[in-house]
Amino acid sequence: MNNIDDALRSAGIESPHKGRRGLQRLLNAFGYSCSGLQEAFRNEDAFRQEVLLAAVLIPLAFLVEHHMLGRALMIACVLLLLIVELINSAIEATVDRISLDDHRLAKRAKDIGSAAVLIGLVNLAVVWTLVLLN
Repeated sequence: MNNIDDALRSAGIESPHKGRRGLQRLLNAFGYSCSGLQEAFRNEDAFRQEVLLAAVLIPLAFLVEHHMLGRALMIACVLLLLIVELINSAIEATVDRISLDDHRLAKRAKDIGSAAVLIGLVNLAVVWTLVLLN
């Protein structure tokens, strides 16, 4: 910790970036989110592949003859996979920012993030299979 961080915390301020409120905060958050999506698409191969998968599967969900709940589940699983991939990418970037050295905790963090993506893929496959077979 440095003195600035300690002073901010003692004043009840966690981060100097948390001061915005109202519409300006929402606009800033939207901008940060768009920037995050652009960075992920530009720098993460897995995210680009999963966006391509989403571009195929989401329209396909509307083409199959199923109830709205089935469609909603199919689309939700695709979006959940994208969310998990974004979180995994954020974990990997954070770990790499801290150090590029091999360390068992860095490996653990990255492996757990990767496992979350794998579970997201399995979830997608299981839900799509069950809905399509119903």
